[in-house]
Amino acid sequence: MKVEVKSKKGLRTILSVIVDKKNIQTKMDERLKELQKEVALKGFRPGKVPPEVIKKQFGKSVYGEVVDKILRDTTSKAIEEKKLKVAGQPKIDLKQFGEGKDLNYELQIDCLPSVTLKSFDKFKATNFKIKIEDKIIDEKLKEIANQNRQFEDKNENENAIKGDQVTFDYSATVDGNKFDGSEGKGVQLELGKDLFLKGFDEQLIGVKKNDTKILDATLPANHPKKELANKKTKFECKVLNVKKPKASKIDDNFAKLMGAKDIKDLKSLIEKQIEGQYSQALNSITKKEILDQIEKNHQVDLPQNLIDQEILIMTQNLKPEEKEKHKSNNEKLAKSRIKLGLLLNEIGEKNNLKVSDDEVRNEIQKQIKGMPGQEKMVLEYYQKNPSASQSLKGSLYEEKIIDLIKSKINLTSKEIDSKEAEKIIAEFNKPNVDSYKSKTTSSAKNKSKLKKISKK
Repeated sequence: MKVEVKSKKGLRTILSVIVDKKNIQTKMDERLKELQKEVALKGFRPGKVPPEVIKKQFGKSVYGEVVDKILRDTTSKAIEEKKLKVAGQPKIDLKQFGEGKDLNYELQIDCLPSVTLKSFDKFKATNFKIKIEDKIIDEKLKEIANQNRQFEDKNENENAIKGDQVTFDYSATVDGNKFDGSEGKGVQLELGKDLFLKGFDEQLIGVKKNDTKILDATLPANHPKKELANKKTKFECKVLNVKKPKASKIDDNFAKLMGAKDIKDLKSLIEKQIEGQYSQALNSITKKEILDQIEKNHQVDLPQNLIDQEILIMTQNLKPEEKEKHKSNNEKLAKSRIKLGLLLNEIGEKNNLKVSDDEVRNEIQKQIKGMPGQEKMVLEYYQKNPSASQSLKGSLYEEKIIDLIKSKINLTSKEIDSKEAEKIIAEFNKPNVDSYKSKTTSSAKNKSKLKKISKK
């Protein structure tokens, strides 16, 4: 194999590759011998068909198969020989091929740019630490108690009011006819929440135990059976019981029902939960400060094919007119994503940062613990979607890079309360934040993808 650099302009390199016809013939002969074991032709015993007969019958397809494999092998070797870091899939332009001829082709390669990192010494960012006020914790505690309140029976002669729980059986008809799902037993509704059918709750206000009442309702537009969608329905309801809410006593016993050791522990758990929700948003703001400075202070030549590929991913669900309308903005955003992906990747590689399989497994376990009752679903999701684990690995890798940068910059800690946090987050969520969020959520994917590409 002979490899020469035919041209080099910017990030694009064109290699000329020539594979000797003798090498191709050797590969052909090897493949024909392999096929002797597989091909069955009339007049020949299995495994005894002469190679020349196989060639006569299947020569063109065998040649195509051999050349295809040679192209794959020699392409990788040519890139490795010239020590090129490839961005995207190289393009092959066949110049000469055919039996008895040398294979001559050109390889058009877009290369990853050389990235020179600048010092982070002058970078500045704010690391927010939030203090959750007791008032907010108490409000959340009351909300939890309200959501998990207990009910006790009302007297048989007491009418149901908003907030009461009514248990009933029902039989429904559309145009006087029954339908699948037209009967229900022991249905419980908390009046006022409107969780069954729109306006259904209101009609149960005033009922008593053992009452029978006819209610009018409209089936939902998204009913599984299209013929029943938006149909007016009559429900005959037999009231089995009416209960009123018990006053919630927020004490150690209640805390234990919620899975905590005592009320102090429950408050601590609530505080951590609220703090975590704010911290997630505030960390995004700190991250934006850092990424903006990284992007602004570095100049990087970007491979056009990666930009085109990123735009394609971003706009795959858009209509043609929407793509055209936002063409300039999409290209700008794609360039920003690619640039940040390259820079973050370089920082990670220069500092030998890695994410182990154990770290990914530990993160999955954290997610499982954070979703009580849905542990099996979360585990199965990662087991059935290898790409989800790879994406998670990319996110963890990016976190390590950001943490490393934080350790090298002038990071100011600022303690704030929830009101200040709300104000800062609201400011952050003004226009243009969507483009930033898209940029950052995709950067790990870009980075992971670029790491794979560079090793081809």
